[in-house]
Amino acid sequence: MEKVNPTRSELLYRKQQIKLAEQGMELLKKKRDALLREFLPIIDETMKLSLKLERATLDAQQALALAKAVEGRNVLTSVGFATKGEVLVDIFGTHVMGVPIPVIRKSTAPVKTELTRGYAITGVSARVDQTASKFEEIIDLMIQSADIETRLRRLGEELQKTNRRVNALENTVIPELAEQVKFIFSSLDERAREDHFRLKKVKKKILERQGKA
Repeated sequence: MEKVNPTRSELLYRKQQIKLAEQGMELLKKKRDALLREFLPIIDETMKLSLKLERATLDAQQALALAKAVEGRNVLTSVGFATKGEVLVDIFGTHVMGVPIPVIRKSTAPVKTELTRGYAITGVSARVDQTASKFEEIIDLMIQSADIETRLRRLGEELQKTNRRVNALENTVIPELAEQVKFIFSSLDERAREDHFRLKKVKKKILERQGKA
């Protein structure tokens, strides 16, 4: 326990500190509960999206393997060069329970049509089109995953930080202040008893002197 000056003004100060710490703890608990309400549904959403991405990746790999076997590697390589491009995303910020979170959104659709992939429609089979579509779907899901996983990570970090603060106030700061208040009370009470004892002695001496006079 830190060194405490056992005075009445210090007692009032420590009591005020406890009151403020308790108010702060209650506010942090409310924030923690609100963050938790936001956090838990995002976990479910993240898990569902992860499974969806896993299934989409498996489907795309199977479609690619079949296309290679039927169409040949050279055809797929040629189509791959023809469909080279980029997927643009927009990144901006928002706030959830006061927590700054980047938002990732696709500004161009990753999933294209046969007319926008860059190769001649008559030059490839429906199987190749289907394979391309499945890999474009993976890109679309990856963008969604990046957005939701970023949100999940930021909220999780803030939740941990808030919980640490609550635990620090509840288990360390407030108990220490309570011990300091107890110490000051005990010191003031002991001092009051000593003062009372001294006054009794002084009174007794005065009465004795008056009796002798």
